[in-house]
Amino acid sequence: MKRMKHSILIADDDASIITALKLLLKGEGYEVVATSSPQELLLILKRRDFSLALVDLNYQKDTTSGNEGLELIADIKTVDQSLPVVVMTGYSSVDIAVAAMKCGASDFIQKPWGNDRLLSILQAQIKLKDMALRGEKLSQQNALLRKEKAVALDGIIAQSPAMAQVMKQITKLAKSDMNILLTGENGCGKSMLADQLHQCSNRADNAFIAVNMGAISENLFESEMFGHDKGAFTDAKEQRIGRFELADDGSIFLDEIANIPLSQQAKLLRVLEEQQFERVGSSKTQQVDVRLISATNACLEELVAQGEFRQDLLYRLNTVEIRIPSLRERIADIVPLANFFLAKYAKKYGLSNQGFDEDAKAALQAYHWPGNIRELSHMVERAIFLSSDNVIKLNDLGLTGETERNDGTLIFDDACLEDIEKQVIIQRLARFDGDAHDTATSLGLSRSAYYRRLEKHGI
Repeated sequence: MKRMKHSILIADDDASIITALKLLLKGEGYEVVATSSPQELLLILKRRDFSLALVDLNYQKDTTSGNEGLELIADIKTVDQSLPVVVMTGYSSVDIAVAAMKCGASDFIQKPWGNDRLLSILQAQIKLKDMALRGEKLSQQNALLRKEKAVALDGIIAQSPAMAQVMKQITKLAKSDMNILLTGENGCGKSMLADQLHQCSNRADNAFIAVNMGAISENLFESEMFGHDKGAFTDAKEQRIGRFELADDGSIFLDEIANIPLSQQAKLLRVLEEQQFERVGSSKTQQVDVRLISATNACLEELVAQGEFRQDLLYRLNTVEIRIPSLRERIADIVPLANFFLAKYAKKYGLSNQGFDEDAKAALQAYHWPGNIRELSHMVERAIFLSSDNVIKLNDLGLTGETERNDGTLIFDDACLEDIEKQVIIQRLARFDGDAHDTATSLGLSRSAYYRRLEKHGI
């Protein structure tokens, strides 16, 4: 994983000073950009980010008072409030140092400087900025995890040949930085496997940011994905870090990737190709280093043929495509998964349960599971409360009210309204092979209303 150099922006009207600083700082591994003009420094700063600014307090207009430098500090803070500014002058005084600090300078050094002293100041200020940025990112990452419910890595069972092959692929590909596209039906475990892929990778110590693309409206796409500056639009009351920036040096997981509006796909493509983006309301180009994992239950090739998905974006997404088998293709995994969920919920609710009887096991293996693993999890959670003793029996599973008649209609003998709504959605998903757009349309729901119901029922 490539680490970017720290960059320092220098402003001084003495060419010999700039030459000496460049020689020193480049030798220490810093990227250096220098100018002799305060005005040019501000123009440069508006175009890109830096780790620190090292500026002289005296220029051509006034070579002794330091007023030009003090004005420059204030202007720098207007452009980038978080940028550390270290000031230097050949006419040092306590008054100038205090004035510089009041204007926003982080530290102060006198010419001629000692190299060790200067490097120590720069390193300390850059470290403080990095710590502040990490703290802000961590805060937003934690907020995302609370909001989107972090994916648990337990419960990955692969006794079936189909799933064992998938796990073998994931373990091998995790060590690469290739983009991975996970395909398969809703509820088959794509989110969990994306997290597993990240945890097995060289980026495991860094962030894993999961984004449900179906839940992001078109007008908020850029703000959510790339962030925005304060004042960028009416409700932008503070700066926001976007998902790509939060995932820097880690992995970003774009679930339901087929739901990205066509108008926004070019912006995503640019980030993937160039590893660059701009926050909304900013002209600064930011670099990012992320590993992309995406998932869909749709056929992207069909969407490309229909003109609803960019072919060049598809090429970027599916460097490697891994199809996740449905639960009905993993018969050997059904009972072990049911036992896992049973143990999980028994512990969660403080209940005692010894397992499933043979009829219940047979029914679990015979069921077609349109909702896949999610449906199995919810069924077991409900059954543990319906069972009258320590063993779950066939009637406890509630399969009678959730299976289809020969004519294709559903039986809802004792189902409540919420269960009926859930099962109608599951049946319709199965009818349309997991296609979210067609399912929502058939139910007469908007995309956002459809995803709200999926979240409500845990589908």
